Amino acid sequence: MAKDAHTSAAQHHESAAKSHKTAAEHHGKGDHAKGREESAKAYAHSKTAHEHSEMAHGKSQTQK
Repeated sequence: MAKDAHTSAAQHHESAAKSHKTAAEHHGKGDHAKGREESAKAYAHSKTAHEHSEMAHGKSQTQK
């Protein structure tokens, strides 16, 4: 169902945003090792979010 796909994509986008924010906070405090770790998590979430967004878009197109 397209709604489920969009919901999943949104959850991954939110996780990516949280990880990006946490990474920025760590870098701001000078804890660059932890910042890089969070940046890697953010990248992984962003990549997954993109994949889910494409799937959701495809499902939306087939339901027209």
